[in-house]
Amino acid sequence: MNKIRKGDTVRVIAGNDKGKEGEVLRVFPKEQRIMVKGVKMITRHLRPSAKHREGGILQQEGTIHISNVLLVCPECDRPTRVGFHITETGEKLRRCKQCGKTFD
Repeated sequence: MNKIRKGDTVRVIAGNDKGKEGEVLRVFPKEQRIMVKGVKMITRHLRPSAKHREGGILQQEGTIHISNVLLVCPECDRPTRVGFHITETGEKLRRCKQCGKTFD
């Protein structure tokens, strides 16, 4: 089970975008990388084609390593490490290490 999932809010703790917060757009578990909205913007130069009539310069998000972000707890609104909690029914839930609330 991954600690960070699509739709989570994360804060960058290392790199050029340190301190920025954003929503996780995509997760690449095999590469241990994620794509965060507004973080590590890269520039692509597009040639005119049927899909892109005019071409031009496109700004889009790049991927960053999952170890460079911390999940922001919706309850205590602080970046925190993620722990796991198993319920009586055997369900495995993600839990905030700071306040103890579950994310799921």
